[in-house]
Amino acid sequence: MNRTDVLVTMIHSLAAAMSNQLQNTSSLNSVTWNFQDGKNSSPVRTSELRPVVVNPWDIALCVTGTLISGENAIVIAIIFYTPTLRAPMYILIASLAFADLLAGLGLILNFVFIYMLNTEFVSLISAGLLIAAFSASVLNILAITVDRYLSLYNALTYHTERTVTFTYVILVLIWLVCIALGLLPILGWNCLQDESTCSICRPVTKNNAALLAVSFLLIFALMMQLYLQICKIAFRHAQQIAVQHQFMATSHASSTTKGVSTLSVILGTFALCWVPFAMYSLVADSRYPMVYTYATVLPATCSSVINPIIYAFRNPDIQKSLWLACCGCVPSNFSLRPRTSSDV
Repeated sequence: MNRTDVLVTMIHSLAAAMSNQLQNTSSLNSVTWNFQDGKNSSPVRTSELRPVVVNPWDIALCVTGTLISGENAIVIAIIFYTPTLRAPMYILIASLAFADLLAGLGLILNFVFIYMLNTEFVSLISAGLLIAAFSASVLNILAITVDRYLSLYNALTYHTERTVTFTYVILVLIWLVCIALGLLPILGWNCLQDESTCSICRPVTKNNAALLAVSFLLIFALMMQLYLQICKIAFRHAQQIAVQHQFMATSHASSTTKGVSTLSVILGTFALCWVPFAMYSLVADSRYPMVYTYATVLPATCSSVINPIIYAFRNPDIQKSLWLACCGCVPSNFSLRPRTSSDV
């Protein structure tokens, strides 16, 4: 073997050794990645780095929850920092806003739990929070409806009979009931051990979902009856005022008609938001396509978006406080008309 052959053999051996080294290095790199974070480094296998597919419906619910939280936080801050807003009506509005705020935060946390902390215990906490919050929202709306009815039915004695203490007692009872409903999934009333008993909202059982749906429909029927009585009382008051003041008959009739139209919009909005979800909860279970569940849940959550507009931002006193908080002044064309017995 001459010198040329020996040199060629050495070159081939060196190339083979370098090739093996590169293959070994590539193999190691394909197994782990080292992320340097200060003093610590942790190996993470690339097989664990899988893309997370996010459901657009979950994004919509999270965005809705963010909007709900922002709106109702404003309402709570206005009522809390305005000393003149301490009447029973504003206490009820604040309680409704707090319930909706919890509902919004629950939707946000539910999104985080699904994609980051998806465990059975966390799902029970999320379900309990949402049940308690939305139940409190519906019951507070019922309490506001009863308050409006009493303010018209006992227009002369309303402010003496209905005290702030009585309002707080009613709210304590409402929140105790809602907290008890929220604790049911955590205390064992769930379908984690038997998937066949799951409702459209896992981990709530079909029986619990049906009970909540029937309770809501009964509350809705009661609200319809109360609003019907409110309309009758409002028209009767308007007729009495028209008889006493003939020259004001047209204005009072117009005001009452506008108030009844407003009540119709309020009741209709509430029904459109909640009735589809309640009815679907009665007939469906976890075997039904999830798209139908999302399509009924999203309008129900939008009820908490609309509530601040209906019950808070339309109120002249809250509007005045909001103007003062945002601009430090009240528009010159802003009129703060006192509420009368014919207003609905």
